[in-house]
Amino acid sequence: MTGFRGSKMRWLSVGCVVAVVFGHAGIAKADFVFGEPVRLGAPINSPAAEGSLTMTPDGLELYFDSSRQGWDLWVTRRATVSDPWGEPERVWFTVNNCVDFGPCLSADGLELYYSSNRDKAFNTLIAKRATLSDPWEEPVNIGPAVSRPAGDFGPSISPDGLELIFGSDRSGGFGPADLWVTRRETVNDSWGEAENLGSAVNSPAVDNSPFIAPDGLLLFFESDRPGGYGDFDIWVSKRKTTRDEWGKAVNLGPPINSKLTEYLPGTSLDGSRFYFIKDNVPGFESTDIWEAPIVPVVDFNADGIVDSADMCIMVDHWGTDHSLCDIGPMPWGDGVVDIEDLKVLAEHLFENVSDPTLVAHWPLDEIEGMIVSDLAGDNMGYALGDPLWLAEGGQMNGALQLDGMDDYVVTGAIPKPEAGAYSMLAWIKNGAPGQVVLSQMGKTDWLGTDPSGAFMTQLTMGGWESNALHSDVVITDGDWHRIGFVWDGSCGTLYVDGIATAEDSQDHLDISTNGLYIGTGKAMQPGTFWSGLIDDVRIYDRIVSP
Repeated sequence: MTGFRGSKMRWLSVGCVVAVVFGHAGIAKADFVFGEPVRLGAPINSPAAEGSLTMTPDGLELYFDSSRQGWDLWVTRRATVSDPWGEPERVWFTVNNCVDFGPCLSADGLELYYSSNRDKAFNTLIAKRATLSDPWEEPVNIGPAVSRPAGDFGPSISPDGLELIFGSDRSGGFGPADLWVTRRETVNDSWGEAENLGSAVNSPAVDNSPFIAPDGLLLFFESDRPGGYGDFDIWVSKRKTTRDEWGKAVNLGPPINSKLTEYLPGTSLDGSRFYFIKDNVPGFESTDIWEAPIVPVVDFNADGIVDSADMCIMVDHWGTDHSLCDIGPMPWGDGVVDIEDLKVLAEHLFENVSDPTLVAHWPLDEIEGMIVSDLAGDNMGYALGDPLWLAEGGQMNGALQLDGMDDYVVTGAIPKPEAGAYSMLAWIKNGAPGQVVLSQMGKTDWLGTDPSGAFMTQLTMGGWESNALHSDVVITDGDWHRIGFVWDGSCGTLYVDGIATAEDSQDHLDISTNGLYIGTGKAMQPGTFWSGLIDDVRIYDRIVSP
């Protein structure tokens, strides 16, 4: 983990001294999800403020910055990876009356990059050692191609040692602080002139504290740009290979980001843990390091269990870069579906999955009454008209039978897909041309049929019927069908029974904060009420392969 303080106040105070899957568009949480974050315990966290951390490849040394004595670098050690961390010690070459922060170790653990104002401006320094057991040599400035009178903050070195990304308020950027990169041909060469990472990553706001993932394919950083959840949030950009440009940055979203301030991101060496700082936490006076598990999405078809169906989906995409099935060796994959992904899937076979990306789930198994339960949250619905509950005969236990005249379910609003993928699925049977399975009240028909009875959606960029996405598969033939619409951030796809039947490019969805209707159109027009069975309606904020 790299960087300096993430809040606006801290950013300005530093300035006075000198100043977080991915589909077609690089969408967060398409390949992995985050578990619930928790605070790291003692002895790393303390009553003082803690900052970014970095670890040696053997997992036995952990470096971080802290305000426990000025603002310096500290190290904690352990005998084995199963042992607890020892009491932290101040790194010997940190200097009193100077600010040293943002440590970042090279992949072999023999180079330590960090930021310091010992030369009056914040520059990048590097300390070296011959082996992991040797002491550090005296740190030196990284060189004139990178260091400038402007402030440079929080370096992050790529796993091959040929790229160094850092935050800087130097001129020529897009905002008060941007991410910049310097490169070299070999690890023995000098660093080249720094270049701005460009508008796909940077914004007119503050972009700072980069962290290059251990495989070099993800770039996490902090930003206070619009579209976040709090003051500063953690964002992520992805690239297909280390030779490619970084893709468009997206917000990591909950549970990492919140209405509080999150910054200084990083991961463990195996990509299984995510580290960051959370500020303004009620009940805590200082900033602490938090961690959350990073979990690959292995229930590809979203049926609640990892089984042979998911295995078949992986086999169908073998040798491709299909992001949903590319889950190893890091949780976000390595750009190809191969044996590494199969190993990860095999570890989870026959597990029942509780999916945190499941935004809403109405199983429609109530048997009686008006209340329609949402198993994913508290967004329950109400069954109106006089629908018939079937205890048996659905595809997932029971189902709801609607009469095509005035039966429907109404629910409250669900979260909009502001910063990621979106999928909606349902089982249906019967119905007639022009009828609707799922819609947003007064806005758009999400899942429905056209005048021929073929599956369609109006949920497009324009949200108008003239822009509807049509398949040529009739779903009103009296058989059970699993229908779905999946949006990956730039492309919408219709699915019928696991087969993609139509797709269209679109860089956003026309979704409002209105509630939903199950079993009728957006305006409850005559002829749009569903005449048949509906079962197991689900909405995800990730890509699903139905």
